[in-house]
Amino acid sequence: MYAAAPRLAGGSRTGLALGAGLLAGIALQLQQAALAAWWVYAAFVLLAPVLYARVATKKIANIRVQCLVLIAGLAFAWGLTGVRAVVFVSQALNPALEGRDVWVTGVVADMPQTTEAGVRFRFAPEEATLDGQIVRLPALLDLGWYTSAYNAQAQLPELQRPPVDVRAGQRWRMQLRLKAPHGSANPHGFDYELYLWEQGVQATGYVRATASAPVPQLLGQTWQAPVALARQWTRERILTHVADARSAGLLAALVVGDQRAIDRNDWDVFRATGVSHLVSISGMHITMFAWAATLLAGRWWRRSTWLCNRLPAAHAGWLLGVALASAYALISGWGVPAQRTCLMLAMVVFLRVLGVRWPWPWVALWTAVVVLMWDPWAMLQAGFWLSFVAVGILFVSSVATNSGAARADSTGARGQNGHESGIAAPQRAWAQFLHSVCGMWREQWVITLALAPLVLLWFGQVSLVGLVANAFAIPWVTLVITPLSLAGVLWSEVWTAATGAVALLYAALDGLAALPWATLNLPLPPLALGIWAVAGGVLLVLPLPWAVRAMGVMPVLACLLWRPPLPAEGEFSLLAADIGQGNAVLVQTARHALLFDAGPRYSLESDAGNRVLLPLLKALDVQLDTVVLSHRDTDHVGGAAAVLMMQPQAALLSSIDPQHALQQLRQSSRCEAGQRWVWDGVDFEVLQPPAGAYEQQPPPKSNALSCVLRISNGRQTALLTGDIEAPQELQMLGDPHTASKLRADVLLVPHHGSKTSSTPEFLQAVQPRHALVQAGYRNRYGHPAAPVLERYAALSTHLVLSPRCGAARWRSAEPQNVACMREDERHYWAHDVP
Repeated sequence: MYAAAPRLAGGSRTGLALGAGLLAGIALQLQQAALAAWWVYAAFVLLAPVLYARVATKKIANIRVQCLVLIAGLAFAWGLTGVRAVVFVSQALNPALEGRDVWVTGVVADMPQTTEAGVRFRFAPEEATLDGQIVRLPALLDLGWYTSAYNAQAQLPELQRPPVDVRAGQRWRMQLRLKAPHGSANPHGFDYELYLWEQGVQATGYVRATASAPVPQLLGQTWQAPVALARQWTRERILTHVADARSAGLLAALVVGDQRAIDRNDWDVFRATGVSHLVSISGMHITMFAWAATLLAGRWWRRSTWLCNRLPAAHAGWLLGVALASAYALISGWGVPAQRTCLMLAMVVFLRVLGVRWPWPWVALWTAVVVLMWDPWAMLQAGFWLSFVAVGILFVSSVATNSGAARADSTGARGQNGHESGIAAPQRAWAQFLHSVCGMWREQWVITLALAPLVLLWFGQVSLVGLVANAFAIPWVTLVITPLSLAGVLWSEVWTAATGAVALLYAALDGLAALPWATLNLPLPPLALGIWAVAGGVLLVLPLPWAVRAMGVMPVLACLLWRPPLPAEGEFSLLAADIGQGNAVLVQTARHALLFDAGPRYSLESDAGNRVLLPLLKALDVQLDTVVLSHRDTDHVGGAAAVLMMQPQAALLSSIDPQHALQQLRQSSRCEAGQRWVWDGVDFEVLQPPAGAYEQQPPPKSNALSCVLRISNGRQTALLTGDIEAPQELQMLGDPHTASKLRADVLLVPHHGSKTSSTPEFLQAVQPRHALVQAGYRNRYGHPAAPVLERYAALSTHLVLSPRCGAARWRSAEPQNVACMREDERHYWAHDVP
C-alpha cells in the first residue's frame, strides 16, 4: 500500500508535465513567423516519444524527470503542429494562377450565403483547367457570384449575370478568377487570413459571369453535402415562415448557425449588452442540448432490462447525449466553438465511462490538450480562453460556496433529528430554491467580474449592463427561445411562439443598450498588461482572504487607466490604415487627431469605416477633431458615413459638392489652398485646390478637386495628396509659394500610384524619403503602375506598399523608420505578397 503512493503521485505529476508540455509546444509553434522544413518538424515528432519512453517509466518522478517529460511533450506538439502547417501550405494556390480565367468543375460544399450583393459559397474543386491544361487547385475555395448591383469598389465588372439558386451539393462547371487569401492587416484588427486558414480555405475568388464570359453550367444535384443542404432547407423554411426579419435572423442563427442572417445593428446591441455568446451556437447551447439528451436517453434506456444488462443506463445516457449534441453541432454548421464543446464533452464522458476520477485541474488541462491537438489554431481565438478561464474560475470559486452550503445543510438536518414537519418541508424546499437562485446569480457576477479584463484584452469593450442582461437572457434564450426554435423544425407553427419570445428579448436588450452608460469602451492594452489584469481579475473572485484578493485591484486598475502613447509636444505621427483600394490616414499630435479620407465601400453591406476605421479608432482611444475627405470618389469617402456617425464632435473639411449625401450627416467646409491651423506645435496647411477651382465651368472632375494637406513641425514634413493628377501637380509647381512647401519626408503617393500622376517634376520637388502607396491587392486598376515605381526607385525613395506592409506607421520623432504591421507581427499563415 505504501509503495503505491509514490508511483501514483509521480504518475500524476508526469501527466501534468506532459499536458503542460503539449500545450506549450503548440503555443510555441504558433509564434513562428515562418515555417521550418518538414523534416525538422518530423524529427521532433519521432524523437519526442523516445525521450518520453526513457523518462516517464521512472518509479520516482523527480524534478529532472518532470522537466524531461515536459520537453518531450513540447517537442512532440511543436513538431506535429508544424507538420500539419507545412502540409497545408503545400496545397496552396499556385501564384501563377492568380487573376487567370480558370475553368473549374466542383461541388458547392457548404450552405451558400445570400446578400444584396449576390451569393457567397464554399466550393470543392474536382477538376480545373487553364488554356486546356489541367491545373491543381486547393481543396476548398471561397467564392462570390455577384449581381450587377454590386459596387464597382469590389473590383469586378458592373454588368453581371445574376446568380441563380445556388444550393449545397450542386455540381457546377464555371469560369473562376482566383487569388490567394488576402486580408487587411491593422493594429488590433480582425485576422481574415487566419480565419480562412482555420476554415481550410486557401483561395478566394469570384464567378466570371459578365455578358462576355461563358455561362456557368449546372451539372446536377449531388448528395456530397447532405448536412449543408439540410441546413439550407431549414433556413429557407425559417425565413419563409417568420415574417419579422429580426426574429427570422436570430432563429436561423440558433437553429442552423447562420450568424450572417443577423443584422449588423442587432450585433451591436448584443455586444453592448454582453449576450453575443448566446446568439451564436455556443458552448452553452451545445451543453444544454447534451444535458437534455442525456436525461431523456437515460430514462429511455432504463425501460429495457436487456439494454441495462449490457450497458449501465448512466453510461448510455452520457454517450447518447454526446452523440446527439454532436449531431446538433453538425447541423448547426460545426463551427469552431461547437467543435471545441463537443470535444470537451467527449473527454469528460470518456473519463466517466472508464470510472476515472480526476481532479478538475486535470480534466481542464487534458480537455484543452484534446481540443488543441484537434485544432491547434483555436488557441488564438478569444472563445477558447474565455471558455477555459470561465470554467476554471467557476470550479475554484464554487468549492468554498458548496462546502459552506453542505455544512449548513448538515447542521439543519441535525437540528431536526432526522424529522421534518409538514411546515418545515416547504420552508426547506423554498430555502433550497433561494439558495440555487443566489448561487446562479453569484456565478454570473463572478464570471462577469473575473472575465472583464480578458474581454477588454480581446475586444476593448466591457458591457456594464451585461450582468443584468445575462441574468434575463441566459435562461430566456437557453430554456425558451432555443427549444422553441429547434421544435419548429418538426412543426413550423412553433416558430410563431418563438417569434414572440424573440420580440421580448429584443425589447429588453434594446432598452438596456440604449442606456448612455451601457458599455465601457477602453483602448486595447498591451498583451503583458492585459495578462497581468486577467490574473488580477481572477484573484479578486477566488475564495481567499480579502487581504489577498485586494492585491488584484492594482493590475485591474492599471489596465483600466492605461492609454496608448501619444506624440510629444511638437511631434506628430501618421498611421496609413490597410483598407485596400483607397486612402485612409490617421494623423495624431499630442492632443489632437485628424483622419485624411475614410477608405472605400467594399460592398452594399460593408465599408472601410465599419470594418477597419471604427475598430481602429476605438482600440487606440482616438477622438477625431477633424475629418478631411479629399474628394467625392467612393474609395475615399466610402467609410465616411460610419466614421462621422460615431465621431459626432469631428469637423468635416472636404471638396464634396453641396448636394452630396454626406452633407446630411455633417455640414462640410470647403478645403481651399491657404487654409492653415496649428495643433500642439504642428502646422497644418491646405495646398490644393485653389478657391477658384470650385467655380470653373464646366465643373472639373473629382480628382482635380482633391485636397492636398501639408503637415510639418519645422523639422519633418508629410504631404497627403488624395487623387491629384499631373495637371494639379504642375499647378502647384507653377506657384512659387506652394512649390517652396512641397519638399516632404513622407508622401502619400498621388492617386494610388496611377500613371496619370507622380510626374518626374513633382517628385523632384518633393524628394520624399518614404512614399506610402495605399492600393488593393491585385486591384483591377493596376495600381501602382510600373513606370511610377521606376520614378520613385530612381530617387532612392523607400516605397511602402500596403498589400505588402499592411498598416504603416511613421513618427516624426523617428523619421528614418516606417513600421509595417505585416513585418512587425509576422505569422506563417499570413499571405506572403510577391
